Amino acid sequence: MLAKLEKKLEEIDQQQLLSFWNQLNENERKTLQHDIESLDTDRIIKLRKILSEKDKQENLYQPGNFKPADVDTLPKTAQEKEKRRAAFRIGEKAIKEGTVGAILVAGGQGTRLGFHGPKGVFPVGPVTDKSLYQYFLERLLALERRYSTRIPLYVMTSEKNHHETKEFFLEHDYFGKERNSVVFFQQGMLPTFDENGKIFLEEKYKISKAPDGHGGLLNALKENTLFEDMKNRGLENLFYFQVDNILVQICDPAFIGMHLQKDADLSAKTVYKSDPFEKLGNIGIINDTYVTVEYTELSEEEKKARDQEGKLVFGQGSIAVHVFSRKFLQRFASDELELPYHIAHKKIIHIDDGGKKIEPDKPNGYKLEQFIFDTFPIAERVVVMETERDKDFSPIKNAEGTDSPQTARQHLNNYFGSWLDRAGYELERDQEGNVQHQIEVSPLYALDEEEFISKIPKDLQIKDKMIFE
Repeated sequence: MLAKLEKKLEEIDQQQLLSFWNQLNENERKTLQHDIESLDTDRIIKLRKILSEKDKQENLYQPGNFKPADVDTLPKTAQEKEKRRAAFRIGEKAIKEGTVGAILVAGGQGTRLGFHGPKGVFPVGPVTDKSLYQYFLERLLALERRYSTRIPLYVMTSEKNHHETKEFFLEHDYFGKERNSVVFFQQGMLPTFDENGKIFLEEKYKISKAPDGHGGLLNALKENTLFEDMKNRGLENLFYFQVDNILVQICDPAFIGMHLQKDADLSAKTVYKSDPFEKLGNIGIINDTYVTVEYTELSEEEKKARDQEGKLVFGQGSIAVHVFSRKFLQRFASDELELPYHIAHKKIIHIDDGGKKIEPDKPNGYKLEQFIFDTFPIAERVVVMETERDKDFSPIKNAEGTDSPQTARQHLNNYFGSWLDRAGYELERDQEGNVQHQIEVSPLYALDEEEFISKIPKDLQIKDKMIFE
C-alpha cells in the first residue's frame, strides 16, 4: 500500500506528503492514505502548470476595452413599469408550473463573524434571532403555498460544514418544507500549494485543502448526478443565490420572467453602487462578449467615470444573484468545457519540513478557485436586471461596520418598516431615516407588501418590537 502511494506521489512530484509516515498511528495513516488516493493526478498536474505560469497569465480586461453592459434599469415610466409587471406574470407562470428550482451556495463558515458554525445558521432576526436558513426556507415554503407548487432547493455545502448543516435542518424539521425537496451536496476541495508548487500538509497526516470556489458548483452538480435529478423533477431554470444575503428575493418572478422572455442562458441582478469604490463585481462587455471584472481589477479612472447625466459609467454592481438555464449549466458537465482557475495568494497554516505547525503572518502560498461568473463568456444570451438595494441586497460579510449583522438587521427593520409606512403608520426614525423599531415579518405571514397590508390587524399598536408570523 505504501509503495502504491509513493508511486502516485512521484508522478505528481509530491513525495513530501509522506515525510512523517513513520510517525503516524494507524488511524492517521488511513486519513493520509485517503487524502492521497483522492488526489486527481491530472488536475494536480494542471494546477501546478497554472501556478508555474501565473506571471504570464493574460487577462481579457485591459483599461479602455471594457464596456458597460446593457442593463434593464429600475422602471420609471408607466411603460417600463408595465414591462416589469409583464415579466412578473411570466415568472409566476413558470413557478406555478414547477419548472423553477433554487440553488443556495452555502459552503462557508461564520468565522469572520466570530461565529462557530455554518454561516447559514447565523442568527440575524432583529427580534427572534431567526437564522438565515430559516428566512430562506420560509420564503420558499410561502412561494410554494401561494402558487400550489414545489420549488426544489439544492444546497451546496463544503467539507467543513456539510454535517452541521444537515443536522441543523433535521433539528428544525426543514422549517416545514418537504424533506425530499431539499438536496444537500458538497462542493469540491483543492489542495493548497507553497511557492514552489508543493502541496502543504495541514497536519502530519492531513493534506491542506480549501473549497474550490462557487464555480465549483458545476463539478459538484455533475459528480452528484444532480443535472439528472433536476431534469427528472422537470426543472428548466434555476435561481442561484448565496447564503449571506438576508434580503434576497428568492425566485423573484419578475427576474425569472425577464430571463424567460429573452430565452437567456443566464441572467444577473445588479444594484447601483453606493460609491465608485464599492466592492462589487462589474458586468460588462469585452469584444462583444459578456464578462465580469472584479472591483480590484477596474482602473481608478473607470471606477470614477461618469456619463452625461452624472451617473457612474460602471455603476451597476453584481450582487451574485442569478437565474441559469439548466441546459446551459449542463453544458459544463461535458469534458470540453471548464471554468478557469483564479489564483489567490494567502496565509496558509501548515506543517513545515521539521514537523512544526507554522501560522504565517504574511501570504506564503496559493489557493485556487473557480468562479461562477466565468460562465458569462460562454453564454449566447444574457439578461442584466437592476434591482432595488433596500429590497434585495444586504450581505453579511464582516463582524462589524459595513455589511455586518448589525447593518443586516437594520435593513430588515427598514424593509418591513416601509410596509408599515405604506399602510399609513408612523414609525420613529433616526436622522439617516433608519427605523428605530425592531420589526420581523415571516414570509409565511406575508411574502410582500401587498399581502402584508391586507393582513394588518385593525387594532395594531406600534411598539418597540413587533413580530408578524
